[in-house]
Amino acid sequence: MTKLNEKEIIKIFQKSFGRFVSEDVEIFKLGKKLGVIKTDTLVESTDIPPKMKLSDAARKSVVACVSDFASKGVLPLYCIISVTIPRKYSAKKIKEIADGFRGASREFGFKILGGDTNEGKELVLSVSFFGISDRIVHREGAKIGDSIIVTGPFGNASAGLRHVMDGKKAESKFANKIKHTVYHPMPRLGFGVSAGKYLSSAMDSSDGLSTTLVEMAAQSEKKFVISNLPMDPALEKFARQNKLDVIDLVFNGGEEYEIVGTAPQRNLKKIKQIAKSRRITLIEIGQVERGHGVFFADKKIESGGWLHFN
Repeated sequence: MTKLNEKEIIKIFQKSFGRFVSEDVEIFKLGKKLGVIKTDTLVESTDIPPKMKLSDAARKSVVACVSDFASKGVLPLYCIISVTIPRKYSAKKIKEIADGFRGASREFGFKILGGDTNEGKELVLSVSFFGISDRIVHREGAKIGDSIIVTGPFGNASAGLRHVMDGKKAESKFANKIKHTVYHPMPRLGFGVSAGKYLSSAMDSSDGLSTTLVEMAAQSEKKFVISNLPMDPALEKFARQNKLDVIDLVFNGGEEYEIVGTAPQRNLKKIKQIAKSRRITLIEIGQVERGHGVFFADKKIESGGWLHFN
């Protein structure tokens, strides 16, 4: 098992299930509509950082799926939850998990239908979401001349994890910001649902900006040229203080639940209006060109984000 990474494991399953195009959600025909489903799993030892409240962990397990729905321009309507709980957990801890799920359902407007409860050696939260839509925004679809946009800066989540887990230094104001990014990530649901029809392609970025851009460029069979690094100005100082590579933090950090999208020039004004109304910092980071691959400062960017078993 340790010799296989996540992509290689998926290929093994695909040989049994039949090959399919990777997408943020799964879709199927539901009359004249599309049924939209998504499942994700949060595991205590790999996904819950130190000092994270159990209520925030429950919310984070929801955020992962909500962010995928957001990138497809679809509202999640219903959710079922599978919870694996260690025997040692008290009623107080279990209530905190339940309260986290209840708060998330109110925050993002979905209904929890039920689920399953099991016993295990560590906390595992698996959530499955369901929605209905006329269409989704696919990972493919970028056209030559499209702008590449993101719904916020990158690198803060990675900086936050290094701050809380590795003790990396950060000035007080920036430390509070990056810790908030780790413990209370914000998916861009409202923006995604409103702006989806104006995007030519889009993808959730939680596995890292580089991984996201490489996947989108490959599926669209286009060249993505990045000319503007989307980062908080304070990130560069954080990287310098801790002898870290700011380019690596931005491209390969992961745990950011932003939308990466492409859009025709004619739609940018409307998309910016939607972003402003949602108080989202929309950043144009580059352009789609003829060719293949992702490039920044004339250097080819490889997929370097999060990959299980890597």
